[in-house]
Amino acid sequence: MSQKEVLKYAFIKSLPVLCSYIFLGIAYGILMEEAGFSWYATMFASVVVYTGAFQFVLTTLMAAGASILTVAVTAFLVNSRQTFYALTFMDDFNQMGRFKPFMIFSLTDESYAVNCSLELPDESGRTGFSSELSDTDRRRIMRPLAVFCWLYWIAGSVMGALIGQLIPFSMEGIDFCMTALFIVIFINQWEKSRNHTAALTGIAVAIICLLIFGEARFMLPALIIVSAILVFYNSKTAGRAKK
Repeated sequence: MSQKEVLKYAFIKSLPVLCSYIFLGIAYGILMEEAGFSWYATMFASVVVYTGAFQFVLTTLMAAGASILTVAVTAFLVNSRQTFYALTFMDDFNQMGRFKPFMIFSLTDESYAVNCSLELPDESGRTGFSSELSDTDRRRIMRPLAVFCWLYWIAGSVMGALIGQLIPFSMEGIDFCMTALFIVIFINQWEKSRNHTAALTGIAVAIICLLIFGEARFMLPALIIVSAILVFYNSKTAGRAKK
């Protein structure tokens, strides 16, 4: 793939994230403005922190004057799921040289989901370009994709901070954009994948953990259990394939 094709493909794949991040970023910017922070403080937080869901929590913590320890522990708990995301792309990131730190920093729920979809060709077995994606092309696409997503979030949050100074705005329901994004990505991966073991396992475990641990605490145990099940399943599958 040429560099132009790489950028074009990365931009196309990032469009669902654009639709989500612009609206969520606007909601975050308005929330920051209502909490008394300037637009450049909002931009700085989005540039440096860039954690999506935790930034909403961080706004409340900063407005309440929470201690650094409280912020650090909360950040670890809220973002601990991304530890599992990174395991998927360790080999890819290790081969990206000086771009590796940014790839780790910029790995979010949305960019992780889109990166996973890069491995899936369309129904014709092709990606829409001159050939199927090789590992090298996939890594080349992941880099501008990460930058695009990062810039979308920064742009959305700054827009929200500026809009919040001018127009009264109700944020009720706007956070559903992120849920809608994941539903679309999930459906896309379901349609293109022949093996639905991972998807069905994730749904089943998430429902069970939700019933056991409750809405506020089910995410981390669900991730741990699903990861353990899939690691075991994949090791068994790989073992059978070698025989």
